Amino acid sequence: MTRACARQPLRRWREATADEHGSAIVEFIFAATILLIPMIYLVLAAAALEGGSYAVVSAADQAAKVFAVAENPAQARSNAQAAADRAIANFGFSGSNTTISCNSECLSPGSVVTVTVSLDVPLPFVSDYISASAFAVDATAAQRIDRFG
Repeated sequence: MTRACARQPLRRWREATADEHGSAIVEFIFAATILLIPMIYLVLAAAALEGGSYAVVSAADQAAKVFAVAENPAQARSNAQAAADRAIANFGFSGSNTTISCNSECLSPGSVVTVTVSLDVPLPFVSDYISASAFAVDATAAQRIDRFG
């Protein structure tokens, strides 16, 4: 077998693949786009869920503490609601629901106040156009009223 005959299959292979030059890059970009966009959105949604979780825990804790140090029950409820709303807003959310309950007469020495804050965490980018929420998070905090003021 001569050298020319040995090179013929190689030459035919090069000629057959010459028209596909650069197609691997196009395929990679297409596949990466199809795979990375959902992955990035999943990370953003998980971050929003985690932020919402931290927001309700902080809001419930602060509202219970503010309620426990108030002078009268009406002021306590108002201050606790304001503290919960402010804590939720600090995390960039709005529209939380706050529930306050006492195990006996509110603000009586030794009673326990329980604050529950719930929040519908909006989906990233989607909730700007439609009202959509896939996540609902809530947290509860309890605070004992001092016996001796």
